[in-house]
Amino acid sequence: KDAVGEISNISMGTAATTLSTLLNQTVNITTPKVTYMNWQELADSYDKPCVFLQISYTSGLDGNNVLVLKERDVKIITDLMMGGPGNVSDEPIGELHLSAIGEAMNQMMGSAATSMSSMLGKKIDISPPIANLVDLNDNNKKDIPEFLQKRFVKVSFRMTIGTLIDSEIMQLYPFDFAKLIYTRFRSTMEGGMEETAASEPE
Repeated sequence: KDAVGEISNISMGTAATTLSTLLNQTVNITTPKVTYMNWQELADSYDKPCVFLQISYTSGLDGNNVLVLKERDVKIITDLMMGGPGNVSDEPIGELHLSAIGEAMNQMMGSAATSMSSMLGKKIDISPPIANLVDLNDNNKKDIPEFLQKRFVKVSFRMTIGTLIDSEIMQLYPFDFAKLIYTRFRSTMEGGMEETAASEPE
């Protein structure tokens, strides 16, 4: 949990800086909480509907994860990207919102992947996120990854954007993928320690 939280903390900190530049707003993300849960527990604890952004790794790591944002937050971010003041419209989330948030998260998670590359000592790339509006109470899970049908790892952050958003965002990982990140992180850290020890004078 500590290793996955630390990796997420560093990579999402970089992502927050990118989002801040994109929106011209101060963006802060708190230290994450890492938990293990299933779909029903997620549905009981989060706003409905929400937007799922599926992110796949194309090199460096084999796996995927999902970023989850509240509907209201997506509308505010979209309005800011369009040059607006961050209004929340009454209209339902449509293709424009999904396209805009997909682009924002592509830039954010691209920065996060670069940060992970440094931490894990190898080049990591992602595919553009696929955005979908998801009702957590709907049992039809056709638009979500298969790993969410089993238990999975949830990394949750409190995110503030200026005075407009004070909310929670989540990253969801398959358990095996979280374990892979931990293993890579540990071997990189141990490798770094061995190099440091080897270079120290007698």
